[in-house]
Parts: sequence; C-alpha cells; structure tokens
Amino acid sequence: MAPSRANSAGVTAGGVLGSLSRFWRRTYASDYIGFVLLLTGYLLVQFLVEPFHRMFSLNDLRISFPYAETERVPLGLDFIYALFIPLGILILYNLAKSASVHKQHVTILGFAISMILTSFLTDVIKNMVGRPRPDLIARCLPAAGTPRDVLVDIDVCTQPDHHTLHDGWRAFPSGHASFSFAGLGYLSLFLAGQARIFAHGTTGSLAEHTEKLVRGDLVRALLCFAPLLCATMIAISRCQDYRHDVYDVCVGALLGWTVTYWSYRRYWPRLSSGRCDEPYAGPPGGGGDEAGAVRYGRIRDEEEGGGAGAGAGRNVT
Repeated sequence: MAPSRANSAGVTAGGVLGSLSRFWRRTYASDYIGFVLLLTGYLLVQFLVEPFHRMFSLNDLRISFPYAETERVPLGLDFIYALFIPLGILILYNLAKSASVHKQHVTILGFAISMILTSFLTDVIKNMVGRPRPDLIARCLPAAGTPRDVLVDIDVCTQPDHHTLHDGWRAFPSGHASFSFAGLGYLSLFLAGQARIFAHGTTGSLAEHTEKLVRGDLVRALLCFAPLLCATMIAISRCQDYRHDVYDVCVGALLGWTVTYWSYRRYWPRLSSGRCDEPYAGPPGGGGDEAGAVRYGRIRDEEEGGGAGAGAGRNVT
C-alpha cells in the first residue's frame, strides 16, 4: 500500500505540474508577470535610485548651457504624444476593422511591454552612467569661490530643489527620445504591417495586387512613416532645450526603436510576410498538446508567404 500511495502522489504531483506547464505555455501569463516585474522595477528605480554623480569642471562649455524653464515637449506632452495617442490609434484602428479579440489583445500587450521595457532600461542606464546634462552648471548653482579650473563634485552645488539638481546627471540616454521611438515606433510598425507596404505575398488576384501597389503604396508608406517623423521631432526638441546633446538623443532613439521592434516581432510576423497584418496564433514559444490538435506560436516561414515553400505552392496553382 505504501508504494501505491507514493505512486499516486507522484502522479498527482506530475499532473499538477503538467497542468501548470501547459497553462504557462498556452497563455500569456508569463508576459503579464514580466510586465508587472518591469513596472515594479521601473517604479523602484524612478523613486528610490539616485544617479551616479560624475565630477565636472566649471570651465566645461559643454555643460554651461542655460536651463530652460519651459520645455518644448515637457514630460506630460511626451506621454500624450508617445503613449496615449498611439495607443488610441491602435485601439480605434482595430475597432474600425472589427479585429478579433486576440488581435486587439496582442496589439495592446506588445505596445505595453515595449513602453515599460524601454522606460526601465533607459532609467537604469541613466542612473548608472551619470552623464551631466548640457545645462548642469545652471542647475547646480555652484557656490561662490568654487575653483573653475579643477574637477569638482556635487558638493559645490547650492541648488535647493532635489529633483532639478540630481536630474542634471541623467543625460544619457535621452528618455524622451527612447520613449517616443518606443511608442510611435510601435505604431509605425503596426501600420506598416496592416498596410502591407513591405509584404511579398498577395491577398487577391495578381492584377488586383499590382493595382494596389501602383495606386497606393507611396501614400501608405508615408502615412506609416509619419509616427517616426513625430518621434524624431520630439527627440530633436531635447537638443533645442539643452537637456541633451545629439549623442544622447541618437542613442536613446536607437534604444527605443530596438526594444519596440523586438517587442513587435514577438507577436507579429516580419513585415515582408504575406501574413504581416495578422498576429501569431498564440503566445511566443507556445507548444501544442500531446495530440498536436492545438498549435500555438509562430508559423513557419513558408506559411508566412515569404519562404520558398510558399512560392512553390503559388507557382503550382
């Protein structure tokens, strides 16, 4: 009886673990847990971590620019331009197209992960690098008599506002640039996929497809490019306000674009795919059941319409 109970317990434990494993692979639970962890990490970094304070010299002209009291794109507007407007467009587009619940779900989930991962990475790098902003000396308000020809540290500063002072060492990379390219960049990728401006596959007759290419491709491509132009203008405004230099902005933009492309491709086929306007069938890395009746995850390249197998299939028909 003892061995029988042990076997029964083992089977039960195996059944529970197996069920949990299947649930983990066949749902987006891991994505939501990851999102919560990233959000928690971002909030902890944002409110509890102070940046590394690099030493500086009062003679350094690169950090001697004036402090802009009024920014061209303050943080609140950056959230509107890069977060709320793109999110609203994504939701409204899917509603107008009567998209499935699954498509609406992964559209928002991919966008949300792109934004929070970009924000988390940007803030971690900012605080670790501790690069002075171009307006650092104006923020610092160095004490009278501070020597100008030697390296000094934050102790010479008399700025009473804690945030204004410590934020002076968060220049690299630009948060506005990374955030705007994450949000508006995701919108650009989504629109490019829905408009099929890079797709190789066809959805109708060859004549119909060719007609669409001739009549609408440039206009659609420009519309898909517009969010990237807006993101670029937001990034440039940070140089105009002397919050960042070109190096900070370019690296921030590259960071935001890289993260958003990675996040987009976890849920959507490549833009050259014949099925680029439809998301993958299930969670990234998901498997099927034992009988293979349910299949999740990414479809094969030849099924995307871009592989040799798909081309051969079209030639036969």
